[in-house]
Amino acid sequence: MIHLAGTPSEQLPDVLATGATAIRYAFISLSGREPAGRDAEYIEWHSLDHRPEQHRLPQLRVSLRLVSTPACRQARVASADHYDRVDHVMTYLFTGEDAIPGFNDLGDALGVGGRMPLRLPSIGFMTADMAGKAAAPRAVAGADVIPFRPALGVYLIVEKGRASPADLIDIPGVAGVWWHHGSKSPDRYGGDARGLQITYCYLDADPVAAAGALGDAMLRRWASGEVEGLLAAPFYAIVPFEWARHLP
Repeated sequence: MIHLAGTPSEQLPDVLATGATAIRYAFISLSGREPAGRDAEYIEWHSLDHRPEQHRLPQLRVSLRLVSTPACRQARVASADHYDRVDHVMTYLFTGEDAIPGFNDLGDALGVGGRMPLRLPSIGFMTADMAGKAAAPRAVAGADVIPFRPALGVYLIVEKGRASPADLIDIPGVAGVWWHHGSKSPDRYGGDARGLQITYCYLDADPVAAAGALGDAMLRRWASGEVEGLLAAPFYAIVPFEWARHLP
C-alpha cells in the first residue's frame, strides 16, 4: 500500500478553508462489450477524441472510463438484472444538472462532424446527486479531490436503499469513497435511478486484488437488510495508449 508523508487534508482546517469541490451531479453511462470485439478501437476513439471534447463544458470537472475484465467479473459479489451485462462504465462529474443541455448539444455537433464512428451497446444511463465523500487518512489528499487522484480502478457499488459507505476507506487499497443518490435522468436518456445509491471506491491497488476484502465487506453490509446490493464489482481504469490492456 502507498503511504505518503504529512498530515491528511481532512485534519488541516486551513487547507479545507481554501476551497471545496463544486461537483454535485454524476452522469453515468453503462455499456456492454462491442459485439465484433472492437472494444480497444472504441476505447481509443473515446479516450482521444470524444472524452476530451467534453471538457470544453465549463461544468465538467472530471471524467473517468472503466472496463471490466473476465477476472473482474469473477470477483463480483453482486451482478443483478441488467447490471450483469455491464462491461464498460463512463462517468462524468458535473457541477450540476444544468450541464446536460450543453452536453447534448456538443454530442449532436460532434455527430454532424462525423466524430461518432463507433458505439457500444447501451445498457442504460444513471444520473445522481452527490451525497457524501470520504478519504483514507493514508491517502493524505482530502475527500474533495479524490476523483482527481490517479487510480488503478474503482470498486463500483449500486444498491437499493441508502446507508453511508464511509467505513470502506478502512479497507486496503481504497484511497477514498464518493457516493451519490440516484435521480431521474433527463428524458433524452430515459434512466431512473431514484431509490438507488451509487458508490465509487477509488483504488490505488489492483482492483481484482482489492475486491476480495471489499466483497466480504459488502456481504456484511447487506446482511442487515438496510440496503440491497445490485452491483458490487471491480473495474480497471483505462491506461492511456495501452487501449487493449484491460478488455472484457
